[in-house]
Amino acid sequence: MREVLHPSLTYARTEGTGRQGAFSIPGPCGNRLSIIASDGSDWAELGLPGEPWEHVSVKAIARTGFVVPNWKEMCFVKDLFWAEDECVVQYHPAAADYVNHHKYVLHLWRLTSGFPMPPKVCV
Repeated sequence: MREVLHPSLTYARTEGTGRQGAFSIPGPCGNRLSIIASDGSDWAELGLPGEPWEHVSVKAIARTGFVVPNWKEMCFVKDLFWAEDECVVQYHPAAADYVNHHKYVLHLWRLTSGFPMPPKVCV
């Protein structure tokens, strides 16, 4: 996860913490975007198993209230938090594993060591 390049974003950090933060910024489609980001540096401290994951959650706020972020907004956020050559994913888990605490929020994930992708022609 890179340093965010948007001028209104400053990570919240203390000594020993990574790039973590909560942000509210204008999005590319006229909605305000509410974003929470973590670089995975607190993964072990939280007692989570396995290798750390970087994570960004995104909620869009329209004039009429909360809405699910659209593709353009998610691409915009991906480009704020990760480099062009980094792959991140949005998971669609099995029904038995599905959890939805916030119905208007979408998530982007990246294993800190990266992960394999299908052949380029397939994506």
